[in-house]
Amino acid sequence: MTEDELQKLLEKTLPAADLQGLFVEECQDQDVRLRFSPGPDGNWSMPALLSLVDTALRAASGVTAELSHLNVTILRPAQAADVISLSRVIRRDGDQVHAEAWLFSHAAVDPMLHATASLSTRLR
Repeated sequence: MTEDELQKLLEKTLPAADLQGLFVEECQDQDVRLRFSPGPDGNWSMPALLSLVDTALRAASGVTAELSHLNVTILRPAQAADVISLSRVIRRDGDQVHAEAWLFSHAAVDPMLHATASLSTRLR
C-alpha cells in the first residue's frame, strides 16, 4: 500500500476527531510513519495521545483491526509540537496481530511514549 492509499483509507475509516491533522509520511511493508498536528491550543492531552497510538497501531496492523490488549509506557511529557509515530507489526498469528508504536515530539530522536498491543483482525 502506498502512502496516499493509506492516507485516504485512514481518513475514510477513522472518526474525524482521531485524525489530528494526520499525514502519512512513510509506509513500507508493515512499518508506518505518521505525523500528527496539535489542536489550536498546541497541547496534547493523554486521551489525544492514546488516540494517536490507536491510529498508529491500526495503520500498521490493518485499519479495521480492533485493540484487544494495550500496554503503554510514558517516557516523557509531550511537547507542544507535531507528534511523529513509528509503528510496525511484530508478529501475526491467525486473526491476531502483535504490534508496537513509538511516539516522538517534533523529531524522531527521543521517544516520549512506547506502546505494545494485540489487535484482532477478525471482522465483527
